[in-house]
Order: sequence, then C-alpha cells, then structure tokens
Amino acid sequence: MHPLRQHIEEIIDLTDQEFDFILNHFEKVSKRKHQYLLQEGDIANKEYWIVKGCLKSYFIDDDGKEHILQFGMENWWITDYESFVKQIKSKTSIDCIEDSELLSISFENRDKLTAQMHKMERFWAKKSKIGRIALQNRVLSLLKNSAKERYDLLLEQYPRLFQRVPKKMIASYLGVSRETLSRLNA
Repeated sequence: MHPLRQHIEEIIDLTDQEFDFILNHFEKVSKRKHQYLLQEGDIANKEYWIVKGCLKSYFIDDDGKEHILQFGMENWWITDYESFVKQIKSKTSIDCIEDSELLSISFENRDKLTAQMHKMERFWAKKSKIGRIALQNRVLSLLKNSAKERYDLLLEQYPRLFQRVPKKMIASYLGVSRETLSRLNA
C-alpha cells in the first residue's frame, strides 16, 4: 500500500479510484541535506508530506539566534501554515536536516481537492485539530515545565529524533542553551 494512502486511511477510508484522484494532486520532491523548502519572506505555496527524511521549521531572531519551532519526520506534514493559508510572506524557513523525499500539494490543488472530495476536507480538518492540540501542548510545556521536564517529554515522545538531530537543534527547540542540554542529558 502506498504510504500516503496508509496515512490518510488512518482517518478516512478510500477506494482505489479515490486514492488515485488524490495522488494526482501531489508532486514528488527530492531535497538534499541543507536544502530549503521555504525561506523566510517567500510565500508558502505548498504543503509537504514527508515520505523520508527529517526537516526543521525555524526563524532567526534579530540577534542571529535560531529558534526551531517544529521538526518533521516521516508521515508528518510541514509548511508555514499562516503563509500557506493566507498566501502571505512566510515568517519561518524550512530546510532539510537529512536528504528528504516528500510529496507536495500546492495551495491551489489542496483547495480544488477539498472542494471536489469532501472526504479530504474531513481529513485535513482532523489533521488541523490534531496539530492545534500538539501546538497547545507545546506552548503549555514551554510555559509550565522545567527544561528537564521538556527534555524528558521530548525524549519520551520522539526518541528517534535524538538519533537524527544534532544536540544544538534539540537545545534550540527546547529553548535552552547547548550547555544546559548537556547537563540535562548527563
């Protein structure tokens, strides 16, 4: 079974014909390590589903410090959602931590697909709700948990991430220095 079909069918059932129709709205994208999918200031015209690889969404503050908002691994979706939905300039950049294989869907194709196939409208509504819950939990964790608790929670939820992402990036995601992360890891 195609991995995208398997992913979609975690939420909705599809016929072979329906899946072929959906797949025709996507394009295959290959990116090498350190290549951008999106740069701050560009409009996010595409949303990406990660077939293989690891990516990061981040911004650089006025002092030149990187702040990682999201990692993306297999079976995850990634884009700058405000830019994608509103078709405005992106506030974030997305680049590949590893060589990556992705499926992209353009803003126009996603709009057409949801208008023509209400099952996909339900799929993306459910994915959006799941994403909002994850974002809420991330913000709550940043506000109420200690650095150690945030580290332990990330390790518990995504142990594979620690094998794929440099410690400097984990520290940025957790909002701590590299030195603090070393102490947490000790």
